[in-house]
Amino acid sequence: MKKLTFLVYYKDYEQFLHDLRELGVVHVVENKLNQAQSDQLERLYAQWKQLTEAKKLLEKYRDKKNPLPENPVAIEKGYRLPQEIEKIQAEMTTLTQQLQLSKKEREALIPWGNFDPGNISRLEEAGYYVRFFVVPNRDYHPEWEDLYNAVVIDNRNSKTYFITITKEANIEHQLNLEAVKMPEVSLEELNRIIDELNEKLQENKEKLIRLTADLPSLNAALKDLDSQIRYTRVHISANPVADNKIMLLQGWVPEPNEQEVRNYMDSQNVYYLIEDPQPEDDVPIQLNNNKFAKLFEPITEMYMLPKYTELDLTPFFAPFYMIFFGLSLGDIGYGLFLFIAATAVKLAKKKSLSTTFKSVLTLVQVLATSTVVCGLLTGGFFGFNIYDINIPFFQNMKNHVYFDNNQMFVLSLILGVVQIMFGMFLKIINRTKQFGFKHALSTMGWFIFLFSFIIAYLLPSVLPMFGMVHQVIMVGSAVLFLFFNSPGKNLFLNFGLGLYDIYNMATGLLGDVLSYVRLFALGLSGGILASVFNSLATGMSPKDSIIGPVVTILIFICGHAINIFMDTLGAVVHPMRLTFVEFYKNAEFSGGGKKYNPFRK
Repeated sequence: MKKLTFLVYYKDYEQFLHDLRELGVVHVVENKLNQAQSDQLERLYAQWKQLTEAKKLLEKYRDKKNPLPENPVAIEKGYRLPQEIEKIQAEMTTLTQQLQLSKKEREALIPWGNFDPGNISRLEEAGYYVRFFVVPNRDYHPEWEDLYNAVVIDNRNSKTYFITITKEANIEHQLNLEAVKMPEVSLEELNRIIDELNEKLQENKEKLIRLTADLPSLNAALKDLDSQIRYTRVHISANPVADNKIMLLQGWVPEPNEQEVRNYMDSQNVYYLIEDPQPEDDVPIQLNNNKFAKLFEPITEMYMLPKYTELDLTPFFAPFYMIFFGLSLGDIGYGLFLFIAATAVKLAKKKSLSTTFKSVLTLVQVLATSTVVCGLLTGGFFGFNIYDINIPFFQNMKNHVYFDNNQMFVLSLILGVVQIMFGMFLKIINRTKQFGFKHALSTMGWFIFLFSFIIAYLLPSVLPMFGMVHQVIMVGSAVLFLFFNSPGKNLFLNFGLGLYDIYNMATGLLGDVLSYVRLFALGLSGGILASVFNSLATGMSPKDSIIGPVVTILIFICGHAINIFMDTLGAVVHPMRLTFVEFYKNAEFSGGGKKYNPFRK
């Protein structure tokens, strides 16, 4: 990256930003304090929230199986949609409240039956007062029928519903009961009102469904608003100097684009300075990997990007992650299923898939291939073992590639040792790159010390264990990690820190290596579960010649679907844990970089 500093006359600042955005290669340093105090940015964010909420709502009403034909894209219409939706929602809220109230009134009126409230009013005009009461069955007194002309209307839920017909207006006091207030409309009228409210609600829902045809316009408005927000954030990031006559703006550009920026700036009335980054600069990160390692960049970004001054570990953990995934899933059939599924999606959606999603599907294909290859070590195929089949080809493969459980356990530990040692080697390079060679001497000592034991174990004829040569190597490496772990500090402090480092290495390395046993455990448990589902499929199916096979197939499909999901999830997460904890720690990865995000439309 190259550091850019611009000085622009304030009258030319707007045009300069538009041209800079068209150039599309400069990562502008944004001023967070100015952004926090900007009323304009706050309004744009509020509008963005409205648009995103409108989009979420319309996505809910969109029929994904049979979507409406999309209307022509119009950004202005997209901006108006939240207001239209808000108006419809407000009406729906009112209708819903009225509907709930009407349903409540209907529930209260159902025991009394369908009658015209106008008749009650006409009786009162004639001097007869009708009152409605509800009491528990035990509190109803039959003598009320003679005293107050009580008439029982209904009995339900241990309650008695009755009316009284008297010439006294305040009969409630004599009965010591509170009369029930009745709705002003009949049950028939309430049912009609409820039907009308439901129809109006349905009409409003259909309005929202019709608005889903304008989702492209809403998406276009969101993109336009995103561009406005980014422009505003950059616009207010400049610092005015020289009595607000000059705008000072800083940014970053990748080195390959430096000449492009120079050519443009030389044609403008802008003072600019291009220089190399300093150690204290917060430089944005642009990962630059080959096609294979680039597939694993999303995994890198899930944790954090490296600092500008340290190594990008993506190409170094990518082969390990691929192997770890294959060992964790470890079933030939599951690997083939993932590969075929990813390939089918790529072919079916070839034109509509984004570049990012295509790369994710390619990564799935790579990991699935690794699963098939690693599955050949144990022979698992949907819970069955292909090496149990008495076919010469499979038996020949078994003699060459088959690993039993003990061998798989040892393989997991060997892979752990290899990755940890590789991480320590990268730590030497990382420290040399960031701080200088002398800061890598202690790590180099540990690497030589541990590596000598590996060589002595594997090739005792070349380097006898604890022989003279081995002892010299051990002493030389011990000098490095005991006395050169903190360059610049005194001898005794270095020695004390070296002893503490020995304790950390002795306890930490053992735990790190043992963490890789999970690769063996995940593969083993997945295979056992797969075989259990096979046993259930054959053991639980009825003996009926028609139903039996159907039940067997259903149990087989459902069981393996669950197992594929759980095993794939574990095969993604656990290798990620080994990468971000064991490998990153031993490679002394610090991270914290921010992604290169050029200012452009």
